[in-house]
Amino acid sequence: MYFSKSFVPILKNNPAEAKIKSHQLMLRVGMIKQSSAGIYSWLPLGFKVMKKIEQIVREEQDRIGVQEILMPTIQSSEIWKESGRYDDYGEEMLRIKDRQNREMLYGPTNEELVTEIFRSSIKSYKSLPQMLYHIQWKFRDELRPRFGIMRCREFYMKDAYSFDINDDEAFFSYNKFFLSYLRTFKRLNLSAIPMAADTGPIGGNLSHEFIILADTGESKIYTDKRIFDVNSSSTLLEKNSLTDLRKQYEKFYSVTDEKFDQKEFEKKVPEEFRINTKGIEVGHIFYFGDKYSKPMNAAVDFNGKKEFVKMGSYGIGVSRLVGAIIEAKYNDKDEIMKWPISVAPYHCAIIPMIKKNDITNIEKSNKIFEYFKSKNIDAIIDDTEENISAKIKKFNLIGIPYQLILGNKTEGDLFEFKEINGETQRLSIEDAVSQILKAKSN
Repeated sequence: MYFSKSFVPILKNNPAEAKIKSHQLMLRVGMIKQSSAGIYSWLPLGFKVMKKIEQIVREEQDRIGVQEILMPTIQSSEIWKESGRYDDYGEEMLRIKDRQNREMLYGPTNEELVTEIFRSSIKSYKSLPQMLYHIQWKFRDELRPRFGIMRCREFYMKDAYSFDINDDEAFFSYNKFFLSYLRTFKRLNLSAIPMAADTGPIGGNLSHEFIILADTGESKIYTDKRIFDVNSSSTLLEKNSLTDLRKQYEKFYSVTDEKFDQKEFEKKVPEEFRINTKGIEVGHIFYFGDKYSKPMNAAVDFNGKKEFVKMGSYGIGVSRLVGAIIEAKYNDKDEIMKWPISVAPYHCAIIPMIKKNDITNIEKSNKIFEYFKSKNIDAIIDDTEENISAKIKKFNLIGIPYQLILGNKTEGDLFEFKEINGETQRLSIEDAVSQILKAKSN
């Protein structure tokens, strides 16, 4: 891919309407374009990042045995009336009517629809547990959409749902997702803290938000900084192992503002370990028992008796994670974005010096590009006529993790190679590839 042919409409300055780092950067480097209030088109650069995040989320769901489905964005109002949430959900729900005058809605979440799917398909407890997920667009009609994709109306989300025969089995499912989320955010190079949280309109009495610290976050959080030292590397999907893992986190005070108690905070957390700051919610898990299964008659036969299944739901904002990573990794003062290599739009920028009537560096760049491609390294060639320093500055802003430069200091088989904002080395293509592949494997 040549940069001159790519659709990356870069702006010289930050747009005036953008107030936080993620909104500023995403507009400036052409990752998104606003369509209407709180609704965005995702342009190639932003879409590549979001799809890579989506794949990591998918892999970690698959890893714990969740099965992927795809539910529609438009739902019937009837199932929401069954659950009792149609009138309770509020004005965030976009209600519409089709040409037969049937009441429909653009789904803000999918508890009702997945419960309807389950009840029509599963009749025996022998088919339990069941865990299903999908990754789909959602719509919530925010009163004041703001901060770009961080508080928008249409967003891309992974939501999963578990169905179990009793509370004990349901807690096991809950803990599987707890571990899965820790693994997911670790792969995204984010330090996400699980915090006891309010259940809100989803309902239930057990809930955790996964929060990353950020001054621009909308969640107020109160936590013990020792929680960052908890080892979350458990690989066992066994009940005792997962219960112990969650208890390791829960022994440290860590809550969102809805659950905050000043006296309890001061009693449980020594002053030197107290953190009172803001954060960004990147995931939320809930256990709500039979809140939906009972009114919607989602039951199985268990020893000749009708048992309403126990349910939980588990959300990750895939599109929101793009903004959250920017908030955590972007140095707006120096205009340097450091994407984790796992989700970077490209792994390496090939930056040739372009000389008039001399295509030598472009030909070398093409050969390097093909070699990178054979090693599964995603690269882009900057074939524009900008000078080298301008090109480097541009890719620092976009956030490509590595840069390979074909300039005056290129000699024979050795090229200038650098990690973003790092020291320049003189390496062979093979050594540069080794560094990139090592970073990808970590």
